[in-house]
Amino acid sequence: MSLGLSPRSVASVPQHELLEALRTTGLYLRTAPFVVHVRSAIPIVAEGLSRLYARHVCWTEPRQFADFHVTVRRQWRPGRALCVFELDGLRPFTPLAYGEAYAFFEWGLNWCITSHCHHWITLHAAVLERDGQAVVMPAPPGSGKSTLCAALMMAGWRLMSDEMALLDPSSGLLTASPRPISLKNTSISVMRSRAPDAVFGPMAHDTLKGTVCHMQVSPESTEQADVPARPAWVVFPRYVADAPLTVTPHPKAQALLNLHRNSFNHHVHGRQGFEALADVVAQCDVFDLRYSQLDDAVAWFERLEG
Repeated sequence: MSLGLSPRSVASVPQHELLEALRTTGLYLRTAPFVVHVRSAIPIVAEGLSRLYARHVCWTEPRQFADFHVTVRRQWRPGRALCVFELDGLRPFTPLAYGEAYAFFEWGLNWCITSHCHHWITLHAAVLERDGQAVVMPAPPGSGKSTLCAALMMAGWRLMSDEMALLDPSSGLLTASPRPISLKNTSISVMRSRAPDAVFGPMAHDTLKGTVCHMQVSPESTEQADVPARPAWVVFPRYVADAPLTVTPHPKAQALLNLHRNSFNHHVHGRQGFEALADVVAQCDVFDLRYSQLDDAVAWFERLEG
């Protein structure tokens, strides 16, 4: 293994060195704004990191600091191989099927951020940016948020996050954290057809969410990961099969309540947190979006003006 401490892209690390680092001292992966120290001897974890974080900066040598030290390891049960997720040696979740190991890494990292990173107000929402202005899309599972997020990214929007908005309560700006987009079930085939040149990670079958696969973020999203953006729109999307595109203004008072419901930690910030979310709603245009055809939805987003 190299003894230097210079950062490299994951793609530039020889496969044998990447595997050795993951098995032994761990891989230090920068996924802005965090550095994650990850260890795993499970091949599918190495496969997913190699494919989906190819353009991300990493170190294969020990460093002095990482935001999170995580491990995804194998656990044997009678007649069955499982995997467990550890943060600093602690296991916050029950074991999952062995084939879900890479997805477990992504889900576990989401939990690490929302449970421990209180510098920001964290919202369960996708965030995309264009010309310095961001659209925030809070939505429950099954709403089509991630599929729409992937389609917008392929149409030229910069992905700031598929899963969580990181709002600085002092500046009112959103911090980017572009990581692979989590697609489920039929959304996987839809995006494979729509973006045949995109890079997809390992498939996890029979999870609680069905079949799960992650999609690599665009080069522009990775390159501009350190660039914040100001919220300009809040859109509550919902996929409805065979429905025409419908866009209606969303009442701002209700929008503020919905942002609170989608926040993981606004209570930690007290009054400042409430006022920061109120400021987002006050400065943004807020809409409900119902759609069935991705092309129609993407075309509507292209017509947005700040």
